[in-house]
Amino acid sequence: MLPIITKTPRIAACVIALLGLGLHATSSVAEPAGAPAADPPRALADWGVQFSATYIGETLADVSGGMRRGTIYAGRLDLGTTVDLDRLFGWHGATFHANLFQIHGNNLSRNYVGNLLLVSGIESLPATRLYEAWIEQSMLGGALSIKVGQQSADTEFVDSRYLDMFVNAALGWPGLTGVVLPSGGPSPPLAVPGVRIKARFGDKLTASVAVFDGDAAPPGPGDPQSRNPNGLLFRVHDPAWLIGQVKYGFGNGNGMPSGITAGAWYHFGTFDSQRFTAQGSSVADPAGSGLPARLRGDQGVFAVYEQPLSHSAADPAKGTGLVARVLASPSDRNLISFYVDAALLFTGFSPSRPDDKFGVAISYARISDAARALDRDVRRWSGIASPVRDFEAVIELTYLAQITGNFAVQPVIEYVMHPAGGATDPFDPAGTRRIRDAVVLGIRTTLSY
Repeated sequence: MLPIITKTPRIAACVIALLGLGLHATSSVAEPAGAPAADPPRALADWGVQFSATYIGETLADVSGGMRRGTIYAGRLDLGTTVDLDRLFGWHGATFHANLFQIHGNNLSRNYVGNLLLVSGIESLPATRLYEAWIEQSMLGGALSIKVGQQSADTEFVDSRYLDMFVNAALGWPGLTGVVLPSGGPSPPLAVPGVRIKARFGDKLTASVAVFDGDAAPPGPGDPQSRNPNGLLFRVHDPAWLIGQVKYGFGNGNGMPSGITAGAWYHFGTFDSQRFTAQGSSVADPAGSGLPARLRGDQGVFAVYEQPLSHSAADPAKGTGLVARVLASPSDRNLISFYVDAALLFTGFSPSRPDDKFGVAISYARISDAARALDRDVRRWSGIASPVRDFEAVIELTYLAQITGNFAVQPVIEYVMHPAGGATDPFDPAGTRRIRDAVVLGIRTTLSY
């Protein structure tokens, strides 16, 4: 479908070669003149080539409620390389980055809980896939940067460092964009080609804008991850997705995030009406076509607020931090029209365990008025008292124990209210019972190199 597909083997080979180099490097790598002898990773680092490996493994259990109870194990290996192209080639201000995922195991939300705000940020279909591959050019002393290539949006837009440790996926890439955008938007495990421009205006003000291909997967039935199984499609012909934000830092964080962000996004594609057909009748009307009308474009606005509440006496860069995010989108073409989350993160509270963290967070996603109206239409025409969806909310408590510098253990508990917005339980033969509220217990381990 895409001319660029013909370049896929060459691009993939280059990326895999770079990723593999860190594992198979030998002492034959040349060292800069006059440099002391070094082991292979140090020699590569001297040339500006760095490698990373992070493995996240977790056992999660639905111990009450949801569609059914059960326990799963899931894991994700993230292999990455970052190359300082100035040190390697003399390309001033340029950086190359690529990483790939090896994902394995089962999915608790998909197979047991049945909720929209996935209980884990690593929940994905098993696969080995390229994630990101981009070049960033910094200029004007770092005041302006341009990033080009396959990239994600979740680490630069609508984000907060206070949310990095939480397990629930919606506390990374927000629950609204992750549900309403095609293929979930550019976020794990699907990145897309795009261009991001970031400008810094002094120490406090930053503006970012990006344009991405609007869909990581080709059209068709089934999960988008199955339609782009290895991350090598490099789609560039879909209607674009545009996002921009302005961030103002309060300047009182002492190393902790502090500021307010406001932004908006627009998608140039077409989207299904949540209630009506092209003829104006309800999708649930048996006399109608049953096919939703196609509506042109989709958009949304968002804001992020970050504020330190206290600082640790031992380390002012640690303490108690608060973050809140809010997003809104039109009701007529989106399953979720309003989303808000908030979290408290506690760090530096124990002199004997200075790197441990504790967090509590809540997220809330409101089912749109149009989708709720369709549920009422279904009740009217079917004669079955099926549930009318309203909202989904998740409360998470988690503690990260940093055992060593590169190994952490993290127990977590999540309480999921109204999974899938209070949708009909697929295992209820009468079709009248909601999916029950669920309690999820789990433990995550993270090993990094």
